Amino acid sequence: QMQLVESGGGLVQAGGSLRLSCAASGRTLSGYNMGWFRQAPGKEREFVAAIIWNGGDTDHADSVKGRFTISRDNAKVYLQMNSLEPEDTAVYYCAADAAWFLRRNSSVYRKWGQGTQVTVSS
Repeated sequence: QMQLVESGGGLVQAGGSLRLSCAASGRTLSGYNMGWFRQAPGKEREFVAAIIWNGGDTDHADSVKGRFTISRDNAKVYLQMNSLEPEDTAVYYCAADAAWFLRRNSSVYRKWGQGTQVTVSS
């Protein structure tokens, strides 16, 4: 049974950077498209970025395009977050999807991590 574990969250000032990581225990991420989502207090979970199973394609939400970059290697998926804004404050989740194409709908992702808190101070 695959379990996803996120790390790298924390408190950072506006304009700063963080790099989130997500690893799987129980099996590898091989063969899965991976996504990052976030949920701020009082708001719905929203799509942030996704990367296809072989790393050959990515998708980023307009709100983070040019600031955040998703990437992966054999063991982990990453979210490099630059030029952070207070509006980026949220719990960030990684998730795995077995589809053959990238998807933004959180309901189709089968596996989820427990989340990591990112707080951006102004």
